[in-house]
Amino acid sequence: MSKLTFPFFLLTLILNFSCKEEKTKDSPKNITSFVDPFIGTGGHGHTFPGATAPFGMVQPSPDNGTAGWDWCSGYHITDSIISGFAQLHLSGTGIGDLADILLMPTNNPVDLSKFGTSKDSLPYTSRFSHTNEVASPGYYNVLLDDHNVQVELTANEYVAYHKYTYQTIKIPSFIVDLGYAVNWDKPMKSSLTLENETLLVGYRHSTGWAKNQKVFFAIESSAPIMNSVLTAEGTSLEDNKTAKGIKTGGQFFFDNDLESVELKIAVSSVSISNAKENLNKFGSSKSFEDVKKDTDKNWEDLLSKIKIETPQDSLKTMFYTALYHTHVAPVLFSDTNGQFRLQNDSIVTAQNWSAYSTLSLWDTFRAENPLLNILQQDKVNSIIQSMLAYYDEQGRLPVWTLYANETNTMTGNHGVSVIVEAFLKGVRSYDIEKAYQAVRNTMMGDIRGLKPYKEYGYIPYNELDESVTISLEFAYNDWCVAQMAKVLGKDEDYRYFINRSNAFKHLFDSETGFMRGKSTDGKSWNEPFDPKFSNHRLHTDYTEGNAWQHSWFVLHDVPGFIDLHGGNDAFTNKLEQLFTESSEISGDNISADISGLVGQYAHGNEPSHHIAYMFNKAHKPWKTQQWVREILDTQYSAKPDGLSGNEDCGQMSAWYVFSSMGFYPMNPASGQYELGSPIFEKATIAISNTKSFVIVAENTSSTNKYIQSVKLNGKSLQRTYITHKELMDGGTLEFEMGPKPNKNWGI
Repeated sequence: MSKLTFPFFLLTLILNFSCKEEKTKDSPKNITSFVDPFIGTGGHGHTFPGATAPFGMVQPSPDNGTAGWDWCSGYHITDSIISGFAQLHLSGTGIGDLADILLMPTNNPVDLSKFGTSKDSLPYTSRFSHTNEVASPGYYNVLLDDHNVQVELTANEYVAYHKYTYQTIKIPSFIVDLGYAVNWDKPMKSSLTLENETLLVGYRHSTGWAKNQKVFFAIESSAPIMNSVLTAEGTSLEDNKTAKGIKTGGQFFFDNDLESVELKIAVSSVSISNAKENLNKFGSSKSFEDVKKDTDKNWEDLLSKIKIETPQDSLKTMFYTALYHTHVAPVLFSDTNGQFRLQNDSIVTAQNWSAYSTLSLWDTFRAENPLLNILQQDKVNSIIQSMLAYYDEQGRLPVWTLYANETNTMTGNHGVSVIVEAFLKGVRSYDIEKAYQAVRNTMMGDIRGLKPYKEYGYIPYNELDESVTISLEFAYNDWCVAQMAKVLGKDEDYRYFINRSNAFKHLFDSETGFMRGKSTDGKSWNEPFDPKFSNHRLHTDYTEGNAWQHSWFVLHDVPGFIDLHGGNDAFTNKLEQLFTESSEISGDNISADISGLVGQYAHGNEPSHHIAYMFNKAHKPWKTQQWVREILDTQYSAKPDGLSGNEDCGQMSAWYVFSSMGFYPMNPASGQYELGSPIFEKATIAISNTKSFVIVAENTSSTNKYIQSVKLNGKSLQRTYITHKELMDGGTLEFEMGPKPNKNWGI
């Protein structure tokens, strides 16, 4: 949506929501104008529309105050109430947390005794209309109907900026509610102090998805606070300037003649003094408009790393919004002095690197992290340093890190996959030996299913729920360790882990063609068996899915997997059936994550994301081209419900970024990208200031989706993949596209 005038906003809205594909006449100068942060705020996308800098520490955004799965980010496009504007948000997750340090402008005194209550009881909420709501990278604007206050949000790397314009002059003020919580979050302890007439400080400690979350903050006002009223649930106030308790809050009043005010909010995981330092270094000398312009430029520079050429504005909106979403998380976590807090409350200092959190590794190892290995190698080095700091604390690599807390969410251990992929792709600005010991020791542990996995060579279903999914993912993790061991000359480790990576062979049932739960006796299958059956997370062999969706996770030995099926034809027949089977899912507790169905293929959840590219390995690449294009056409749009499932910290969008350009990291650590069906006439990836990789797709269209021939740097390419080295060396990849399959290419 546009951030310009209201009529232009309406015109853009009509264009975005139209079923027609409009042609570009005069392309706008800025790529950021194509980004629509509202994409993913509908359906099950779980994104937020508020402001953030690339990978920024703060994400000021509106919160509806509604509890529920589709409000994991705090906001959903179907809602008509805003409860306030918190400073921390999750992008597209399937579990709700954060929404810390809630602020809300008001025009009248409110009942502080109702702070920290449910949405319907909160005294400061307001209705709003989506027609009075605007968002672009690093900026958000909305009119609060009940208060008649215009709210604008922006942010830089460390500081959130709020601007309130009181369009009706009554009693201009704002509230801070540290008791506000939705979904999994629960406040444990908080403090709020009016330190002087322009500075508020405090902290909020909570438990939830992150069991030990400590947020310290400093809020600076551009106008003096003339009066204040504080509240602390169940605690007598120390004075009229300090509140301490489980749930605290306050209302802060300005001069009655005030029309507009700017607030700057900095946070820290360490201390109030660190929050002040973050504020002073990155906030005190900058105005709202300055930061808005700076952050817009930062986004423009980042998004310009990939330039696409297409006559369809809707495709530009979808692509650049996807690229935007791939750079929202992970988030900066260390303060300007390098300090950050671990879950055991120890304080670590990052030296010559920055710490990052919100590591959704089960999701992002598939395409989000591979994309960062192309576009953001410095960030990748810092992410790995962060993971090694978490390893130092807990003795294993992280699984899913939120505010430096290990949530243990999801299966496998893809901290291993992420480090090995980066290492094999030449990203190595960290202690390599320590990184190897981290991946090795993680996979030699006994927790999260590793003990029976090591004993049996797979996880028996009568030992652990989700045994098939976990076994298959451990097999891939093992293969990754083996590859790193091989490069480092650790031959004994290589042999050990490469042997363990054959675990998938124990679970393949040749009679049904599915991966199935097997008993400790090594012979008996889990009965009864229905490949369409789903039981969410409990008493099941599969994670958030069924046998149809989870039987394809063999990234590292596709030839061996094909042999289990009986050869290429049997394999591709079964694979084709995945996409053409009826989409019925059976069971009484079906996982809500099974969405975006094409047959039994579920694009709305990550385990399916590599599957369409497997036809390439079975000598039927035209089938990959057909189904990749089907997914691109049906599972993404420029509407708020334009994502078919949870965004999951960039993974859903990273699939689109790669696939729309014509290639995808089916096995991320292999260093190969499988070719698919590019939808843009041209895409240029800036590898460095002097080097680019250009993808040209002659004659591509909705009809011409099949590859006729491919050239790499002018030479005919008969294989179905390119390598990471070929990409990073720069050059030109040329596709000749047509309406019918060329069954002689790539086989």
